Amino acid sequence: MPKVLISDELSTAAVEIFKSRGVEVDFQPKLGPDAAKLKEIIGQYDGLAIRSATKAKADIIAAATNLKVIGRAGIGVDNVDIPAATAKGIVVMNTPFGNSITTAEHAIALMFAAARQLPAADASTQAGKWEKNRFMGVELYAKTLGLIGCGNIGSIVADRALGLKMKVIAYDPFLSPERAIEIGVEKVELEELLPRADFISLHVPMTDKTRNILSKENIAKTKKGVIIVNAARGGLVDEAALREALESEHVAAAAFDVFTVEPAKENVLFGAPNFIGTPHLGASTNEAQENVALQVAEQMADYLMTGAVTNALNMPSISAEEAPRLKPFAALAEKLGAFAGQIVDEGLEEVEIEYEGEVTRLNMKPLTAAALAGLLRPLLQDVNVVSAPALLKERGVSLKEATRDASPIYDSLIRIKVKTGGKWRTLAGAVVAGAPKIAEVKMMQLEAPFHPAMLFVNNSDKPGFIGALGTMLSEAGVNIATFHLGREGAGEDAIALVGVDQIVSDDLLTRIKALPQVRYAKVLSF
Repeated sequence: MPKVLISDELSTAAVEIFKSRGVEVDFQPKLGPDAAKLKEIIGQYDGLAIRSATKAKADIIAAATNLKVIGRAGIGVDNVDIPAATAKGIVVMNTPFGNSITTAEHAIALMFAAARQLPAADASTQAGKWEKNRFMGVELYAKTLGLIGCGNIGSIVADRALGLKMKVIAYDPFLSPERAIEIGVEKVELEELLPRADFISLHVPMTDKTRNILSKENIAKTKKGVIIVNAARGGLVDEAALREALESEHVAAAAFDVFTVEPAKENVLFGAPNFIGTPHLGASTNEAQENVALQVAEQMADYLMTGAVTNALNMPSISAEEAPRLKPFAALAEKLGAFAGQIVDEGLEEVEIEYEGEVTRLNMKPLTAAALAGLLRPLLQDVNVVSAPALLKERGVSLKEATRDASPIYDSLIRIKVKTGGKWRTLAGAVVAGAPKIAEVKMMQLEAPFHPAMLFVNNSDKPGFIGALGTMLSEAGVNIATFHLGREGAGEDAIALVGVDQIVSDDLLTRIKALPQVRYAKVLSF
């Protein structure tokens, strides 16, 4: 039974979901901040469910000897070392949709609060002042809202803003023109958004490209009197530059739920005129907390019990419905990769994977990950479907994928090509009667099952080879389990795939290579 540790405050409904799915749960909601204790016990668990208090950094991940999945109940994963998890083969998931409405509503609330100076008006009124003329606000009606980022949350903000009769323009490189029309926004470049927007609301992740996207220079390009709202991530706005813009009244008001350093005990924006701050409340509603807890439990249980992958940040998604259909093809892809990896003798230079027939109608990304895991394992040892794509990229090995709608012989075929020592080596396989089979080596057709130990021989098709090989194996006490041949034509290039029940020693392999018909010989294990 898989075992999951919940180390942060999470709805107890998550515990019940894990248990109902056959997953053992250790619920320690106060453990998160205690990194030393977490490091001491993390090796016992298959899964780790967290919010923001737990810091799953490299040292924790290194100690997580059995960990298969980290689930973050929420969107941000700044507290998880994703590269370290990926290198260790640990899937990292988040729940990007559980608090979308809550966060979007908070952004709209901040817009209203900044437009009407609500916090300052409240403080003034409760202090016994009646400064009705001091708090002159602006309407949202008919104003232009500029969205920096129009993905899941941004599009919800757009929908609410359109309901308020605002005009919405959006800068988002990933927003297609068709999607923009569908949700009723005008797609623009950042340079156009800045001087046009009466309100700017940010809804992008923190990356090297988005850090300080509202820099001092970009703030200077905004319309005088603009109101800026950030309920996304700290660091998207140059806080010192915004302070100057608030003091000069170039920016009329700003409302932030997130800050560059959190918890924000102090910040350059605190005390600035017409600035409103909230303590990262974007996801802080009862509904959102329940939603993300339920989602992370369901996603982690699905992965641990069925192999389904949802909202993973470091591997392709696989639905629960897809997982059973993909399983035999994933097994085939991994074994073909293992075959290819064992015949890479002079360094891996390039990889090409081709899919033919019905398999092209499936989700091929997990199949590629499985093939790469099999390919790299003989070369790097500790590799799995999570870490393999990143490891290949890290080593600068190019990967190409191709598809063909039909396969000449089989319903589906997967072909792997590897370039080593400047030469290409090619093999292919198919799923036959539910089992993975080798269907082609060096473009020569055959149909051979994978055997735990195999002898792969490339030879010239000349009389005496089979007899000599059989005799040599027999004299060494090696029993032949399977024997399959392929050739280009009589007397031409040929291959032999021999399943054996005993280990082929180095000395025996040397003698096989010395046979006059043999061009290449290798012992394979699966």
